[in-house]
Amino acid sequence: MRNRAALVALAILFLIVLACFIGPLLLPNNAIDSDWSAISLAPTLQGAHWFGTDEVGRDLLVRTLEGGRVSLEVGLLGTLVSGVFGVAYGAISGYAGGRTDAVMMRIVDMMYAIPYMLIAILMMTLFGRAFYLVVLAISAFSWLDMARVVRGQTLTLRTREFVDAARATGVKPLAIIARHIVPNLIGVVVVYASVTVPGIVLTESVLSFLGLGVQEPMTSWGVLVEDGAQKLEAMPWLLLCPALTLCVTLYCVSFVGDGLRDAFDPKER
Repeated sequence: MRNRAALVALAILFLIVLACFIGPLLLPNNAIDSDWSAISLAPTLQGAHWFGTDEVGRDLLVRTLEGGRVSLEVGLLGTLVSGVFGVAYGAISGYAGGRTDAVMMRIVDMMYAIPYMLIAILMMTLFGRAFYLVVLAISAFSWLDMARVVRGQTLTLRTREFVDAARATGVKPLAIIARHIVPNLIGVVVVYASVTVPGIVLTESVLSFLGLGVQEPMTSWGVLVEDGAQKLEAMPWLLLCPALTLCVTLYCVSFVGDGLRDAFDPKER
C-alpha cells in the first residue's frame, strides 16, 4: 500500500483487463464486420470509431481490445503452465539434493543453451498457429527461471525445523514438498509470476509480429502491431494505438511486480 506507483499501475491494469474482456461486448462495433462508410478513418471522438478503422473499415478499438484479450490470455495461461511445472520441478530438485539435484539442474542448464525463440518458431511452423500451440510453444522454456528460483528457496527451506519435524514423523517426501515446502514459496512464486507475465506477452507479440502468432479471425497485439507497421506512412494509428496499449500494459505489470517484490521482501518489514 505504500508503493503508490504500484497501486496506480494496478488500477490502470485492472481497467485495461476489464476493457479487454468486457469492452467488446458493450461497444456497438465488432472486430470482424466492416463499416464501408468509414474505411481508413483516422481516430476521432465524434463518431463510433475512437481508434479509427483499418483499410477494410474494421473498428480498431474493438480489434485492440480483442487482441488484448488474446495476448493477456496467452500471458496468464503461459505463466500458469510454466509456473506449475517450474515450481514442481524446482521444489523436487531442491528437496532431493545430491545427485538428483545435480542431474535435474544440468538438464535446465542444457535447455538454457537452446535458443528458445528458434524452437518456438520451429514449433509454430511445423504444427500450426492454433491458440493452444502458441501457449505451449512459449511455455516450453519459460519455466526454467521459475525452476531455478524455486530450487534455491527450497534448498533453504528443507533445513528448517518444521521440515525436520515432518520428516521425523514419517511424512513422505512428496507430501512434505506439497504441504510444507510449496506453501512457503507462495510469496516468491507470486512475485516471479508477475515478472513472467509481461515476458510471455512480449514473446507472443514478437511471434505474432513475425507472422507466427494466432490466426484470423483471432487477433492479438502483436498481429495488430505487425499489420500497422506495414501501413505506418499511410495510416500511423494502426500501429500507434495497439503499440501504446501494449506498452502501457507491460509497464503496469512491471510496476505491480515491483510492488509485490517489495511487499514480500522481509527487509522491507
